[in-house]
Amino acid sequence: MNVLIHPSYFPNIANFVALLKADTITFEVSDNYQKQTYRNRTTIYGANGKLALAIPVNFTQKKRQLYRDVKIHNDEKWQINHWKSLESAYKMSPFFEFYQDDLKPLFEQEETNLLDFNFKCFKVISDCLQLNFKFDKTMDYEKTPKDKIDLRQLVNTKKEVNQNFNSYTQVFTQKHGYISDLSILDLLFNEGPNAENYLSQQSLNY
Repeated sequence: MNVLIHPSYFPNIANFVALLKADTITFEVSDNYQKQTYRNRTTIYGANGKLALAIPVNFTQKKRQLYRDVKIHNDEKWQINHWKSLESAYKMSPFFEFYQDDLKPLFEQEETNLLDFNFKCFKVISDCLQLNFKFDKTMDYEKTPKDKIDLRQLVNTKKEVNQNFNSYTQVFTQKHGYISDLSILDLLFNEGPNAENYLSQQSLNY
């Protein structure tokens, strides 16, 4: 299948299921930025359940702005806070220590452009998963794309599709139960090298 999908901040598992099954991948980079989406946030499993990590951005709804032009607001020490949250959530997971040296540099160097940073994160996480994704980027925005399965809705936090993914052991499963379709980081830290096998066995609802 040929998929059209948004680059997002450490995408949910559903995104990687789609990417792994795709024949061709096109990332949407020509759209207008919208608030409250996974463009600038990811959801992990913290000690109290779901925890959203959001990158602060310089953006106003009054003036339309392309996703590719959105700048990160670095007055807040968000990178330090995100890394501390990941350490707190996953330091007891089987594979956190194995991957932390690959991921930690993403939270140590100041970033300015949101889209560029998301692609940087995508490259690092793909390398951790040992997946070599080849993809194109859109040149123009198409409301109704031709010859592609439109999965851009996966970026919308308010229109999440219930994914019946197989469960795997999470750090706080005994406390809060299994939580499906979290950030790919949750799968990586808990399943490690088995993550690709897990992704290949899942089916996507769309």
